[in-house]
Amino acid sequence: MNPLDQLKTDFSSFLCTHFELSSEDIPRDFFTLNTDEKKQQFGDINSNIALMLAKKLQQAPRNIAQAIVDNFSHKDVEKIEIAGPGFINFFLTVACWQSIAQTLHTQKHSFFAPHIKDKPVVSLEFVSANPTGPLHFGHGRGGIIGDVLARVLRFLHYSVTTEFYINDSGKQIKKLGISFMTRCAQQLGKNITLPEDGYQGEYLVQLADECIEKHGKQILEKDDAFFQEYAQRHLLNNIKRTLESYNISFDVWFSEKALHTSGKIDQVIAILQKHDFVYEQDGALWFKATEFGDDKDRVVKKANGELTYVAADIAYLQDKVDRGFTQLVMVLGHDHHGYTKRLQAALQALNLSQQAQLNVILYQLVSIKQDGKQLRLSKRAGRIISLQDIISTVGVDVARFFYLHRKADAQLEFDLNLALQKTDENPVYYVQYAYVRAKSILAKAQEQEALKNITLTVDEIDAEEQMLLKKIISLQSVLANIALHHQTHILTYYAIELATTFHKYYNKSRVVDPGNVKKSASRLLMVQLLKETFELLFDLLGISAPKKM
Repeated sequence: MNPLDQLKTDFSSFLCTHFELSSEDIPRDFFTLNTDEKKQQFGDINSNIALMLAKKLQQAPRNIAQAIVDNFSHKDVEKIEIAGPGFINFFLTVACWQSIAQTLHTQKHSFFAPHIKDKPVVSLEFVSANPTGPLHFGHGRGGIIGDVLARVLRFLHYSVTTEFYINDSGKQIKKLGISFMTRCAQQLGKNITLPEDGYQGEYLVQLADECIEKHGKQILEKDDAFFQEYAQRHLLNNIKRTLESYNISFDVWFSEKALHTSGKIDQVIAILQKHDFVYEQDGALWFKATEFGDDKDRVVKKANGELTYVAADIAYLQDKVDRGFTQLVMVLGHDHHGYTKRLQAALQALNLSQQAQLNVILYQLVSIKQDGKQLRLSKRAGRIISLQDIISTVGVDVARFFYLHRKADAQLEFDLNLALQKTDENPVYYVQYAYVRAKSILAKAQEQEALKNITLTVDEIDAEEQMLLKKIISLQSVLANIALHHQTHILTYYAIELATTFHKYYNKSRVVDPGNVKKSASRLLMVQLLKETFELLFDLLGISAPKKM
Protein backbone atom coordinates (compact mmCIF):
# COMPACT_ATOMS: atom_id res chain seq x y z
CA MET A 1 0.00 0.00 0.00
CA ASN A 2 1.42 3.39 -0.95
CA PRO A 3 1.72 6.18 1.68
CA LEU A 4 -1.37 8.09 0.50
CA ASP A 5 -3.57 4.99 0.55
CA GLN A 6 -2.18 4.16 4.00
CA LEU A 7 -3.00 7.65 5.23
CA LYS A 8 -6.56 7.33 3.92
CA THR A 9 -6.94 3.93 5.62
CA ASP A 10 -5.57 5.23 8.91
CA PHE A 11 -7.83 8.28 8.76
CA SER A 12 -10.88 6.09 8.07
CA SER A 13 -10.02 3.97 11.10
CA PHE A 14 -9.76 7.11 13.21
CA LEU A 15 -13.18 8.31 12.06
CA CYS A 16 -14.78 4.96 12.93
CA THR A 17 -13.18 4.90 16.37
CA HIS A 18 -13.57 8.54 17.37
CA PHE A 19 -17.14 9.02 16.10
CA GLU A 20 -18.29 5.43 16.77
CA LEU A 21 -19.05 4.71 13.13
CA SER A 22 -18.91 1.54 11.04
CA SER A 23 -16.80 1.29 7.90
CA GLU A 24 -20.05 1.41 5.87
CA ASP A 25 -20.71 4.90 7.25
CA ILE A 26 -17.51 6.26 5.71
CA PRO A 27 -18.04 7.55 2.15
CA ARG A 28 -15.84 6.12 -0.58
CA ASP A 29 -14.29 9.35 -1.81
CA PHE A 30 -13.45 11.94 0.82
CA PHE A 31 -9.81 12.69 -0.04
CA THR A 32 -8.86 14.90 -2.99
CA LEU A 33 -5.25 15.47 -3.95
CA ASN A 34 -4.70 19.19 -4.54
CA THR A 35 -2.99 19.46 -7.93
CA ASP A 36 -3.97 23.08 -8.61
CA GLU A 37 -0.72 25.04 -8.62
CA LYS A 38 -2.57 28.26 -7.75
CA LYS A 39 -4.25 26.78 -4.65
CA GLN A 40 -1.37 25.13 -2.84
CA GLN A 41 -2.04 27.35 0.20
CA PHE A 42 -5.03 25.07 0.84
CA GLY A 43 -2.86 22.05 1.55
CA ASP A 44 -1.85 18.86 -0.20
CA ILE A 45 -5.05 16.90 0.45
CA ASN A 46 -8.53 18.40 0.74
CA SER A 47 -11.43 16.62 2.44
CA ASN A 48 -15.14 17.36 2.78
CA ILE A 49 -15.65 14.47 5.19
CA ALA A 50 -17.03 16.76 7.93
CA LEU A 51 -19.80 17.94 5.62
CA MET A 52 -20.51 14.38 4.49
CA LEU A 53 -20.86 13.10 8.07
CA ALA A 54 -22.86 16.05 9.41
CA LYS A 55 -26.28 14.46 8.92
CA LYS A 56 -25.19 11.10 10.30
CA LEU A 57 -23.57 12.62 13.39
CA GLN A 58 -26.19 15.38 13.74
CA GLN A 59 -23.46 17.93 14.28
CA ALA A 60 -22.36 21.10 12.52
CA PRO A 61 -19.62 20.36 9.95
CA ARG A 62 -17.18 22.81 11.54
CA ASN A 63 -17.60 21.12 14.94
CA ILE A 64 -16.79 17.75 13.32
CA ALA A 65 -13.81 19.30 11.54
CA GLN A 66 -12.55 20.83 14.79
CA ALA A 67 -12.79 17.46 16.55
CA ILE A 68 -10.70 15.94 13.75
CA VAL A 69 -8.07 18.68 13.99
CA ASP A 70 -7.89 18.30 17.77
CA ASN A 71 -7.67 14.51 17.85
CA PHE A 72 -6.16 13.15 14.62
CA SER A 73 -2.40 12.99 14.22
CA HIS A 74 -0.29 11.05 11.78
CA LYS A 75 3.42 10.74 11.03
CA ASP A 76 2.88 11.86 7.44
CA VAL A 77 0.78 14.94 8.29
CA GLU A 78 2.58 18.16 9.22
CA LYS A 79 -0.55 20.17 10.01
CA ILE A 80 -4.33 20.26 9.49
CA GLU A 81 -6.44 23.37 8.86
CA ILE A 82 -10.17 24.06 8.63
CA ALA A 83 -11.55 26.13 5.77
CA GLY A 84 -15.01 27.54 5.02
CA PRO A 85 -18.03 25.65 6.39
CA GLY A 86 -15.95 22.64 7.44
CA PHE A 87 -13.50 21.65 4.72
CA ILE A 88 -10.30 20.08 6.05
CA ASN A 89 -6.90 20.69 4.47
CA PHE A 90 -4.00 18.33 5.19
CA PHE A 91 -0.39 19.43 4.73
CA LEU A 92 1.97 16.48 4.29
CA THR A 93 5.53 16.26 5.56
CA VAL A 94 8.55 16.41 3.27
CA ALA A 95 9.40 12.90 4.46
CA CYS A 96 6.00 11.71 3.24
CA TRP A 97 6.66 13.10 -0.25
CA GLN A 98 10.05 11.45 -0.29
CA SER A 99 8.42 8.15 0.67
CA ILE A 100 5.76 8.54 -2.04
CA ALA A 101 8.41 9.15 -4.70
CA GLN A 102 10.47 6.13 -3.62
CA THR A 103 7.36 3.93 -3.43
CA LEU A 104 6.36 4.95 -6.96
CA HIS A 105 9.91 4.28 -8.15
CA THR A 106 9.76 0.79 -6.63
CA GLN A 107 6.19 -0.17 -7.51
CA LYS A 108 6.22 1.49 -10.94
CA HIS A 109 2.92 1.00 -12.82
CA SER A 110 1.38 -1.14 -10.07
CA PHE A 111 1.27 2.02 -7.94
CA PHE A 112 -1.67 3.19 -10.07
CA ALA A 113 -3.67 -0.05 -9.87
CA PRO A 114 -4.51 -0.76 -6.22
CA HIS A 115 -6.25 -4.01 -5.37
CA ILE A 116 -10.04 -3.68 -5.25
CA LYS A 117 -12.28 -6.54 -4.21
CA ASP A 118 -15.36 -7.77 -6.07
CA LYS A 119 -14.65 -6.25 -9.48
CA PRO A 120 -17.40 -6.89 -12.05
CA VAL A 121 -16.97 -9.19 -15.04
CA VAL A 122 -17.39 -6.78 -17.94
CA SER A 123 -18.82 -7.26 -21.40
CA LEU A 124 -17.77 -4.22 -23.43
CA GLU A 125 -19.45 -3.85 -26.81
CA PHE A 126 -18.48 -1.07 -29.19
CA VAL A 127 -18.33 -0.11 -32.87
CA SER A 128 -20.74 -2.92 -33.99
CA ALA A 129 -21.13 -1.26 -37.38
CA ASN A 130 -23.27 -2.89 -40.04
CA PRO A 131 -21.00 -4.89 -42.41
CA THR A 132 -22.48 -3.09 -45.40
CA GLY A 133 -19.59 -0.75 -46.12
CA PRO A 134 -16.29 0.57 -44.79
CA LEU A 135 -16.16 2.18 -41.37
CA HIS A 136 -16.80 5.91 -41.80
CA PHE A 137 -14.95 8.60 -39.86
CA GLY A 138 -17.68 8.78 -37.20
CA HIS A 139 -17.02 5.20 -36.12
CA GLY A 140 -13.58 6.25 -34.97
CA ARG A 141 -15.08 7.95 -31.95
CA GLY A 142 -16.98 4.94 -30.62
CA GLY A 143 -13.97 2.76 -31.36
CA ILE A 144 -11.50 4.79 -29.30
CA ILE A 145 -13.92 5.25 -26.38
CA GLY A 146 -14.48 1.51 -26.13
CA ASP A 147 -10.87 0.50 -26.70
CA VAL A 148 -9.39 2.92 -24.14
CA LEU A 149 -12.03 1.96 -21.59
CA ALA A 150 -11.07 -1.70 -22.08
CA ARG A 151 -7.38 -0.87 -21.70
CA VAL A 152 -7.98 1.05 -18.46
CA LEU A 153 -10.24 -1.60 -16.93
CA ARG A 154 -7.77 -4.37 -17.77
CA PHE A 155 -4.92 -2.37 -16.28
CA LEU A 156 -6.99 -2.13 -13.10
CA HIS A 157 -7.34 -5.94 -13.14
CA TYR A 158 -10.97 -6.10 -14.28
CA SER A 159 -12.05 -9.11 -16.31
CA VAL A 160 -13.06 -7.57 -19.65
CA THR A 161 -14.31 -9.11 -22.89
CA THR A 162 -14.52 -6.77 -25.87
CA GLU A 163 -17.21 -7.59 -28.38
CA PHE A 164 -18.27 -6.53 -31.87
CA TYR A 165 -21.91 -7.34 -32.67
CA ILE A 166 -22.23 -8.20 -36.37
CA ASN A 167 -25.60 -7.21 -37.83
CA ASP A 168 -25.49 -9.97 -40.44
CA SER A 169 -29.20 -10.70 -40.57
CA GLY A 170 -32.20 -8.76 -41.81
CA LYS A 171 -33.16 -6.27 -44.47
CA GLN A 172 -29.86 -4.33 -44.60
CA ILE A 173 -28.02 -7.49 -45.65
CA LYS A 174 -30.66 -8.19 -48.29
CA LYS A 175 -30.29 -4.61 -49.53
CA LEU A 176 -26.51 -5.06 -49.60
CA GLY A 177 -26.90 -8.20 -51.72
CA ILE A 178 -29.14 -6.41 -54.22
CA SER A 179 -26.78 -3.43 -54.40
CA PHE A 180 -23.77 -5.65 -54.92
CA MET A 181 -25.48 -7.77 -57.59
CA THR A 182 -26.47 -4.54 -59.38
CA ARG A 183 -22.87 -3.30 -59.34
CA CYS A 184 -21.67 -6.63 -60.73
CA ALA A 185 -24.22 -6.40 -63.53
CA GLN A 186 -23.21 -2.81 -64.32
CA GLN A 187 -19.54 -3.78 -64.47
CA LEU A 188 -20.51 -6.49 -66.96
CA GLY A 189 -22.18 -3.88 -69.20
CA LYS A 190 -25.79 -4.46 -68.16
CA ASN A 191 -28.09 -1.44 -68.32
CA ILE A 192 -29.40 -1.63 -64.79
CA THR A 193 -29.94 1.08 -62.19
CA LEU A 194 -28.95 0.87 -58.55
CA PRO A 195 -32.01 1.03 -56.28
CA GLU A 196 -32.57 4.50 -54.84
CA ASP A 197 -32.20 3.18 -51.28
CA GLY A 198 -29.24 0.97 -52.23
CA TYR A 199 -25.65 1.39 -51.09
CA GLN A 200 -24.15 4.00 -53.38
CA GLY A 201 -20.47 3.94 -52.43
CA GLU A 202 -17.73 3.19 -54.92
CA TYR A 203 -16.46 0.43 -52.65
CA LEU A 204 -19.06 -1.96 -54.14
CA VAL A 205 -17.80 -1.18 -57.65
CA GLN A 206 -14.29 -2.19 -56.66
CA LEU A 207 -15.60 -5.30 -54.92
CA ALA A 208 -17.63 -6.20 -58.03
CA ASP A 209 -14.50 -6.04 -60.20
CA GLU A 210 -12.66 -8.34 -57.79
CA CYS A 211 -15.57 -10.77 -57.67
CA ILE A 212 -15.91 -10.88 -61.48
CA GLU A 213 -12.19 -11.49 -61.86
CA LYS A 214 -12.43 -14.41 -59.44
CA HIS A 215 -15.71 -16.01 -60.56
CA GLY A 216 -16.03 -14.92 -64.19
CA LYS A 217 -18.91 -13.48 -66.19
CA GLN A 218 -21.22 -16.32 -65.08
CA ILE A 219 -21.49 -14.59 -61.72
CA LEU A 220 -24.96 -13.22 -62.50
CA GLU A 221 -26.30 -16.78 -62.54
CA LYS A 222 -25.68 -17.09 -58.82
CA ASP A 223 -28.51 -16.68 -56.30
CA ASP A 224 -29.20 -13.80 -53.92
CA ALA A 225 -27.54 -15.58 -50.99
CA PHE A 226 -24.21 -15.62 -52.84
CA PHE A 227 -24.16 -11.85 -53.32
CA GLN A 228 -25.24 -11.22 -49.73
CA GLU A 229 -22.65 -13.55 -48.24
CA TYR A 230 -19.80 -12.50 -50.53
CA ALA A 231 -20.25 -8.77 -49.96
CA GLN A 232 -20.86 -9.09 -46.22
CA ARG A 233 -17.81 -11.32 -45.68
CA HIS A 234 -15.42 -9.10 -47.62
CA LEU A 235 -16.71 -5.88 -46.09
CA LEU A 236 -16.43 -7.35 -42.59
CA ASN A 237 -12.82 -8.31 -43.30
CA ASN A 238 -12.22 -4.75 -44.44
CA ILE A 239 -13.68 -3.48 -41.15
CA LYS A 240 -11.35 -5.80 -39.23
CA ARG A 241 -8.31 -4.54 -41.14
CA THR A 242 -9.25 -0.92 -40.49
CA LEU A 243 -9.69 -1.57 -36.77
CA GLU A 244 -6.34 -3.38 -36.62
CA SER A 245 -4.65 -0.36 -38.22
CA TYR A 246 -6.41 1.75 -35.55
CA ASN A 247 -4.86 -0.46 -32.82
CA ILE A 248 -8.19 -2.06 -31.92
CA SER A 249 -8.85 -5.77 -31.62
CA PHE A 250 -11.88 -7.65 -30.32
CA ASP A 251 -12.11 -10.78 -28.22
CA VAL A 252 -15.46 -11.78 -29.71
CA TRP A 253 -17.09 -11.14 -33.09
CA PHE A 254 -20.70 -12.04 -32.33
CA SER A 255 -23.04 -12.90 -35.19
CA GLU A 256 -26.65 -11.75 -35.00
CA LYS A 257 -27.50 -14.57 -37.39
CA ALA A 258 -26.34 -17.05 -34.73
CA LEU A 259 -29.11 -15.83 -32.43
CA HIS A 260 -31.64 -16.81 -35.10
CA THR A 261 -30.17 -20.18 -36.04
CA SER A 262 -29.60 -21.24 -32.41
CA GLY A 263 -33.20 -20.53 -31.45
CA LYS A 264 -32.15 -18.11 -28.70
CA ILE A 265 -34.53 -15.41 -29.92
CA ASP A 266 -37.48 -17.79 -29.77
CA GLN A 267 -36.37 -18.83 -26.28
CA VAL A 268 -36.43 -15.31 -24.85
CA ILE A 269 -39.77 -14.58 -26.50
CA ALA A 270 -41.11 -17.74 -24.84
CA ILE A 271 -39.84 -16.48 -21.46
CA LEU A 272 -41.58 -13.15 -22.00
CA GLN A 273 -44.79 -14.93 -23.02
CA LYS A 274 -44.62 -17.14 -19.94
CA HIS A 275 -44.62 -14.08 -17.69
CA ASP A 276 -47.30 -12.31 -19.75
CA PHE A 277 -44.94 -9.58 -20.96
CA VAL A 278 -45.98 -9.86 -24.61
CA TYR A 279 -49.29 -9.41 -26.40
CA GLU A 280 -50.62 -9.77 -29.95
CA GLN A 281 -51.93 -6.81 -31.92
CA ASP A 282 -52.59 -6.53 -35.65
CA GLY A 283 -51.02 -9.94 -36.10
CA ALA A 284 -47.71 -8.83 -34.57
CA LEU A 285 -46.20 -9.77 -31.21
CA TRP A 286 -45.39 -6.85 -28.89
CA PHE A 287 -43.14 -6.65 -25.83
CA LYS A 288 -44.76 -4.70 -22.95
CA ALA A 289 -41.76 -2.42 -22.59
CA THR A 290 -43.79 0.48 -21.18
CA GLU A 291 -44.47 -1.55 -18.04
CA PHE A 292 -40.75 -1.21 -17.31
CA GLY A 293 -40.25 2.47 -18.09
CA ASP A 294 -39.78 2.46 -21.88
CA ASP A 295 -41.45 5.15 -24.02
CA LYS A 296 -43.46 2.63 -26.01
CA ASP A 297 -44.03 -1.08 -26.43
CA ARG A 298 -41.78 -2.83 -28.94
CA VAL A 299 -42.58 -5.27 -31.74
CA VAL A 300 -40.57 -8.49 -31.39
CA LYS A 301 -42.24 -10.43 -34.20
CA LYS A 302 -43.93 -8.88 -37.22
CA ALA A 303 -47.26 -10.03 -38.62
CA ASN A 304 -45.41 -11.86 -41.40
CA GLY A 305 -43.48 -13.87 -38.80
CA GLU A 306 -40.22 -11.96 -39.25
CA LEU A 307 -38.27 -11.38 -36.04
CA THR A 308 -37.24 -7.78 -35.33
CA TYR A 309 -33.95 -6.20 -34.26
CA VAL A 310 -35.52 -5.64 -30.85
CA ALA A 311 -36.05 -9.38 -30.43
CA ALA A 312 -32.42 -10.04 -31.38
CA ASP A 313 -31.22 -7.35 -28.98
CA ILE A 314 -33.12 -8.92 -26.10
CA ALA A 315 -31.74 -12.37 -26.93
CA TYR A 316 -28.22 -10.92 -27.14
CA LEU A 317 -28.71 -9.39 -23.69
CA GLN A 318 -29.77 -12.77 -22.29
CA ASP A 319 -26.79 -14.43 -23.97
CA LYS A 320 -24.35 -12.01 -22.32
CA VAL A 321 -25.77 -12.69 -18.86
CA ASP A 322 -25.72 -16.43 -19.56
CA ARG A 323 -22.00 -16.10 -20.28
CA GLY A 324 -21.43 -14.75 -16.75
CA PHE A 325 -21.05 -11.01 -17.32
CA THR A 326 -22.14 -8.85 -14.39
CA GLN A 327 -21.59 -5.47 -16.07
CA LEU A 328 -22.78 -4.84 -19.62
CA VAL A 329 -21.22 -1.76 -21.19
CA MET A 330 -22.27 -0.61 -24.65
CA VAL A 331 -20.79 2.30 -26.62
CA LEU A 332 -23.37 3.60 -29.08
CA GLY A 333 -24.00 6.61 -31.29
CA HIS A 334 -26.40 9.28 -30.02
CA ASP A 335 -29.10 8.06 -32.43
CA HIS A 336 -29.48 5.04 -30.12
CA HIS A 337 -30.69 7.22 -27.23
CA GLY A 338 -33.84 5.10 -26.87
CA TYR A 339 -31.75 1.95 -26.54
CA THR A 340 -31.06 2.27 -22.82
CA LYS A 341 -34.69 2.25 -21.70
CA ARG A 342 -35.48 -0.59 -24.10
CA LEU A 343 -32.71 -2.82 -22.78
CA GLN A 344 -33.32 -1.87 -19.16
CA ALA A 345 -36.92 -2.93 -19.71
CA ALA A 346 -35.75 -6.26 -21.14
CA LEU A 347 -33.40 -6.83 -18.20
CA GLN A 348 -36.26 -6.39 -15.76
CA ALA A 349 -38.72 -8.48 -17.75
CA LEU A 350 -36.23 -11.35 -17.99
CA ASN A 351 -35.45 -10.95 -14.25
CA LEU A 352 -31.79 -10.25 -15.03
CA SER A 353 -31.39 -6.82 -13.40
CA GLN A 354 -30.10 -8.42 -10.17
CA GLN A 355 -27.48 -10.38 -12.10
CA ALA A 356 -26.10 -7.68 -14.38
CA GLN A 357 -25.82 -3.90 -14.53
CA LEU A 358 -26.28 -2.14 -17.86
CA ASN A 359 -24.33 1.00 -18.79
CA VAL A 360 -24.80 2.66 -22.18
CA ILE A 361 -22.29 5.29 -23.30
CA LEU A 362 -23.76 7.54 -25.99
CA TYR A 363 -21.40 9.61 -28.10
CA GLN A 364 -22.32 12.60 -30.23
CA LEU A 365 -21.67 13.34 -33.89
CA VAL A 366 -18.25 13.94 -35.39
CA SER A 367 -17.70 16.59 -38.06
CA ILE A 368 -14.62 17.12 -40.21
CA LYS A 369 -13.11 20.58 -40.69
CA GLN A 370 -10.47 21.52 -43.25
CA ASP A 371 -9.13 24.98 -44.04
CA GLY A 372 -11.63 26.45 -41.60
CA LYS A 373 -14.63 24.93 -43.37
CA GLN A 374 -16.76 21.93 -42.44
CA LEU A 375 -16.76 19.23 -45.09
CA ARG A 376 -20.19 18.39 -46.47
CA LEU A 377 -20.76 14.67 -46.67
CA SER A 378 -23.61 12.45 -47.81
CA LYS A 379 -23.82 8.75 -46.99
CA ARG A 380 -26.77 8.31 -49.32
CA ALA A 381 -24.87 9.78 -52.26
CA GLY A 382 -21.78 7.79 -51.38
CA ARG A 383 -19.76 10.87 -50.39
CA ILE A 384 -18.19 9.72 -47.14
CA ILE A 385 -14.80 9.86 -45.50
CA SER A 386 -13.76 6.48 -44.20
CA LEU A 387 -11.99 5.90 -40.91
CA GLN A 388 -9.13 4.42 -42.91
CA ASP A 389 -8.83 7.73 -44.79
CA ILE A 390 -8.41 9.56 -41.48
CA ILE A 391 -5.84 7.08 -40.16
CA SER A 392 -3.84 7.16 -43.40
CA THR A 393 -3.90 10.98 -43.51
CA VAL A 394 -3.02 11.97 -39.93
CA GLY A 395 -1.61 8.74 -38.49
CA VAL A 396 -2.99 6.41 -35.86
CA ASP A 397 -1.60 8.35 -32.86
CA VAL A 398 -3.22 11.62 -33.86
CA ALA A 399 -6.46 9.94 -34.91
CA ARG A 400 -6.86 8.13 -31.59
CA PHE A 401 -5.98 11.17 -29.46
CA PHE A 402 -8.19 13.60 -31.41
CA TYR A 403 -11.21 11.27 -31.35
CA LEU A 404 -10.90 10.86 -27.58
CA HIS A 405 -10.17 14.49 -26.74
CA ARG A 406 -13.71 15.57 -25.94
CA LYS A 407 -16.50 14.35 -23.67
CA ALA A 408 -18.59 11.65 -25.36
CA ASP A 409 -21.89 13.53 -25.07
CA ALA A 410 -20.45 16.66 -26.71
CA GLN A 411 -20.14 17.06 -30.47
CA LEU A 412 -16.60 16.62 -31.82
CA GLU A 413 -15.04 18.68 -34.58
CA PHE A 414 -12.04 16.93 -36.13
CA ASP A 415 -9.72 19.64 -37.46
CA LEU A 416 -7.57 18.10 -40.19
CA ASN A 417 -5.25 21.09 -40.43
CA LEU A 418 -4.49 21.00 -36.70
CA ALA A 419 -4.09 17.21 -36.79
CA LEU A 420 -1.34 17.54 -39.40
CA GLN A 421 0.65 20.20 -37.53
CA LYS A 422 3.98 19.34 -35.88
CA THR A 423 3.81 22.15 -33.31
CA ASP A 424 2.77 22.60 -29.69
CA GLU A 425 -0.72 23.52 -30.91
CA ASN A 426 -1.23 19.86 -31.78
CA PRO A 427 -1.98 18.18 -28.42
CA VAL A 428 -0.50 14.84 -29.51
CA TYR A 429 2.77 16.46 -30.53
CA TYR A 430 2.78 18.47 -27.30
CA VAL A 431 2.39 15.38 -25.10
CA GLN A 432 4.80 13.17 -27.02
CA TYR A 433 7.41 15.94 -27.05
CA ALA A 434 7.28 16.08 -23.23
CA TYR A 435 8.05 12.36 -23.16
CA VAL A 436 10.94 12.71 -25.63
CA ARG A 437 12.29 15.64 -23.59
CA ALA A 438 12.27 13.47 -20.44
CA LYS A 439 14.17 10.73 -22.26
CA SER A 440 16.65 13.28 -23.57
CA ILE A 441 17.33 14.62 -20.06
CA LEU A 442 17.99 11.12 -18.73
CA ALA A 443 20.31 10.38 -21.66
CA LYS A 444 22.16 13.65 -21.13
CA ALA A 445 22.73 12.77 -17.47
CA GLN A 446 24.40 9.54 -18.54
CA GLU A 447 26.96 11.58 -20.47
CA GLN A 448 28.12 13.25 -17.24
CA GLU A 449 30.71 11.25 -15.34
CA ALA A 450 29.52 12.56 -11.96
CA LEU A 451 25.91 11.48 -12.69
CA LYS A 452 26.52 8.36 -14.74
CA ASN A 453 26.05 5.75 -12.01
CA ILE A 454 24.17 7.65 -9.29
CA THR A 455 21.33 6.05 -7.36
CA LEU A 456 18.06 7.88 -8.01
CA THR A 457 16.80 8.92 -4.58
CA VAL A 458 14.85 11.86 -3.21
CA ASP A 459 17.11 13.30 -0.57
CA GLU A 460 15.93 16.77 -1.49
CA ILE A 461 12.43 17.71 -2.63
CA ASP A 462 11.18 21.26 -3.08
CA ALA A 463 7.84 22.77 -4.09
CA GLU A 464 8.46 22.20 -7.81
CA GLU A 465 9.19 18.50 -7.27
CA GLN A 466 6.14 18.14 -5.05
CA MET A 467 3.93 19.73 -7.69
CA LEU A 468 5.22 17.42 -10.40
CA LEU A 469 4.89 14.40 -8.13
CA LYS A 470 1.31 15.33 -7.26
CA LYS A 471 0.38 15.50 -10.93
CA ILE A 472 2.04 12.14 -11.60
CA ILE A 473 0.35 10.26 -8.76
CA SER A 474 -3.05 11.84 -9.51
CA LEU A 475 -3.22 9.36 -12.41
CA GLN A 476 -4.40 6.82 -9.85
CA SER A 477 -7.59 8.78 -9.17
CA VAL A 478 -8.02 9.52 -12.90
CA LEU A 479 -8.05 5.81 -13.71
CA ALA A 480 -10.37 5.02 -10.79
CA ASN A 481 -12.72 7.73 -12.08
CA ILE A 482 -12.73 6.25 -15.58
CA ALA A 483 -13.48 2.78 -14.19
CA LEU A 484 -16.41 4.17 -12.23
CA HIS A 485 -17.92 6.69 -14.67
CA HIS A 486 -16.51 5.54 -18.06
CA GLN A 487 -15.46 9.07 -19.04
CA THR A 488 -12.38 8.12 -21.07
CA HIS A 489 -11.72 11.63 -22.41
CA ILE A 490 -10.24 12.69 -19.07
CA LEU A 491 -7.19 10.56 -19.88
CA THR A 492 -6.23 12.91 -22.75
CA TYR A 493 -6.88 15.91 -20.49
CA TYR A 494 -4.59 14.39 -17.89
CA ALA A 495 -1.86 13.73 -20.47
CA ILE A 496 -1.87 17.38 -21.56
CA GLU A 497 -1.88 18.62 -17.94
CA LEU A 498 1.04 16.33 -17.09
CA ALA A 499 3.01 17.59 -20.08
CA THR A 500 2.27 21.20 -19.11
CA THR A 501 3.38 20.61 -15.51
CA PHE A 502 6.59 19.01 -16.73
CA HIS A 503 7.40 21.79 -19.21
CA LYS A 504 6.97 24.35 -16.41
CA TYR A 505 9.15 22.28 -14.10
CA TYR A 506 11.86 21.95 -16.74
CA ASN A 507 11.90 25.70 -17.39
CA LYS A 508 12.32 26.43 -13.64
CA SER A 509 14.64 23.64 -12.55
CA ARG A 510 18.10 22.62 -13.63
CA VAL A 511 17.89 18.84 -13.64
CA VAL A 512 21.35 17.86 -14.87
CA ASP A 513 23.85 19.60 -12.56
CA PRO A 514 27.18 17.74 -12.12
CA GLY A 515 28.11 20.25 -9.42
CA ASN A 516 25.17 19.22 -7.22
CA VAL A 517 24.89 15.45 -7.39
CA LYS A 518 22.35 15.13 -4.56
CA LYS A 519 19.90 17.60 -6.12
CA SER A 520 20.43 16.08 -9.56
CA ALA A 521 19.65 12.60 -8.20
CA SER A 522 16.34 13.84 -6.80
CA ARG A 523 15.36 15.67 -9.96
CA LEU A 524 16.44 12.86 -12.25
CA LEU A 525 14.23 10.51 -10.25
CA MET A 526 11.30 12.85 -10.89
CA VAL A 527 12.06 12.81 -14.61
CA GLN A 528 12.36 9.02 -14.56
CA LEU A 529 8.97 8.75 -12.82
CA LEU A 530 7.48 11.11 -15.37
CA LYS A 531 8.92 9.11 -18.28
CA GLU A 532 7.46 5.86 -16.91
CA THR A 533 4.09 7.52 -16.34
CA PHE A 534 4.00 8.74 -19.94
CA GLU A 535 4.80 5.22 -21.13
CA LEU A 536 1.84 3.89 -19.16
CA LEU A 537 -0.36 6.67 -20.52
CA PHE A 538 0.63 5.93 -24.11
CA ASP A 539 -0.13 2.25 -23.60
CA LEU A 540 -3.58 3.06 -22.17
CA LEU A 541 -4.26 5.51 -25.00
CA GLY A 542 -2.98 3.03 -27.59
CA ILE A 543 -0.48 5.48 -29.07
CA SER A 544 3.27 5.19 -29.63
CA ALA A 545 6.10 6.34 -27.37
CA PRO A 546 8.42 7.99 -29.92
CA LYS A 547 12.20 7.64 -29.63
CA LYS A 548 12.81 11.14 -30.96
CA MET A 549 10.94 14.05 -32.54
